[in-house]
Amino acid sequence: MYKTIVLAYDGSEAGQRALLDCQEIGQWSQARLHLVAVMPPPMPAPAAEVWAFNPETDQAERVRYQAVLDAGLEGLRNSGLEVQGQLVSGNSVDEIVRVAQAERADLIVVGHKHLESWAARWWRGSVSKSLIEHAPCSVLVVILP
Repeated sequence: MYKTIVLAYDGSEAGQRALLDCQEIGQWSQARLHLVAVMPPPMPAPAAEVWAFNPETDQAERVRYQAVLDAGLEGLRNSGLEVQGQLVSGNSVDEIVRVAQAERADLIVVGHKHLESWAARWWRGSVSKSLIEHAPCSVLVVILP
């Protein structure tokens, strides 16, 4: 039985589906839930100079990610679940694994949408595929039909 579940949540359609599945599993198992939203890492210094890094844009992104996280937390709390949330910045897989280890998670839940083109699959890679390789516990990949 799952006691601690980490949900990697981004507010996308696949993420919403994973949230609903996580809610159901949490209610069934009476698990403690931990939502994590991962912002992309800050731009490296050389790239920041080329692209004229703007701290206001970074702050706006942080506010946007926090709003997505807060909406997910509110939905789960309204269903009567014990849930905490965390906004982190960095590589998605590394940060999800780090949070799962820190929380001593029994399960990680992540949403996934199949990428249609080979170029998108090659360029973006798959967080869920990489996560399975590095996770310290079981991983439930919720696929958007």
